[in-house]
Amino acid sequence: MADEYLQQFTDVSTMFNQVILGHLLPTSLWGTLPHVMQTWLRIYLPGVLLYFVSGFLWCFVIYYWKRGVYVPQDAIPTNKAMLLQIGVGMKALPIYSALPTLSEYLVENGWTRCYARVSEVGWPLYILHVFLYLTVLEIGIYWMHRLMHEIKPLYEYLHLTHHIYNKQHTISPWAGLAIHPGDGLLEATPHIITILIVPTHFLTHIGLMLFEAIWAMNIHDCIDAKMWPLMGAGFHTIHHTTYRHNYGHYTVWMDWMLGTLLDPAEEKGKKVA
Repeated sequence: MADEYLQQFTDVSTMFNQVILGHLLPTSLWGTLPHVMQTWLRIYLPGVLLYFVSGFLWCFVIYYWKRGVYVPQDAIPTNKAMLLQIGVGMKALPIYSALPTLSEYLVENGWTRCYARVSEVGWPLYILHVFLYLTVLEIGIYWMHRLMHEIKPLYEYLHLTHHIYNKQHTISPWAGLAIHPGDGLLEATPHIITILIVPTHFLTHIGLMLFEAIWAMNIHDCIDAKMWPLMGAGFHTIHHTTYRHNYGHYTVWMDWMLGTLLDPAEEKGKKVA
């Protein structure tokens, strides 16, 4: 019975593999690969497409079509800076894709607390599980990110790759994935830890893993959309310029509780003064 239940997860993953890879590649190139390799390829190829399509559209709007509207002209990164960020991201993306692949492997083998359908728990419990998932994830990523700064070897050998972009005119949406592969894996590890301890709807987990890439690009566009209590680009840009504030992921609540929050309004007031 347990094997039959777990087969549901494998069937869902297989369906995604067939639909997505079937539209991107000839079956002869992926059809004979082991299931786990098909899953990795299904995550990696759309990841590349999402990165380039959303990145180009994002940059076209804020740097060319609406030039000077959302970002001051003197804060627009150079094409050279953006190309360097793309290069770093492309080198790391194959390794990034291994972590969501691992998470699906763990789910399919029954090592997590994922469930297949919302109807198994009902909508009230499902909503509670999503809240718990995001809460545990926020705590985990906050501390992983903060330790990347406070443990010197981790910063020098891993996180510094991302923090060479430390001024507004060097940060762009492309910088969202311009991270050392080891750094990216460590900071995303809380996603796996969370599904080991929190009951989680499988498709919701997959969706949130995909959303990570979009969120990473959003918080690096330097546009202060005044998204409090969300950790928008206004807060995250400060993180890149001070190195010791705003470690949070989706929200500011961990920074607020632990005294590492610096509000963009406060920072702007200091500069004016």
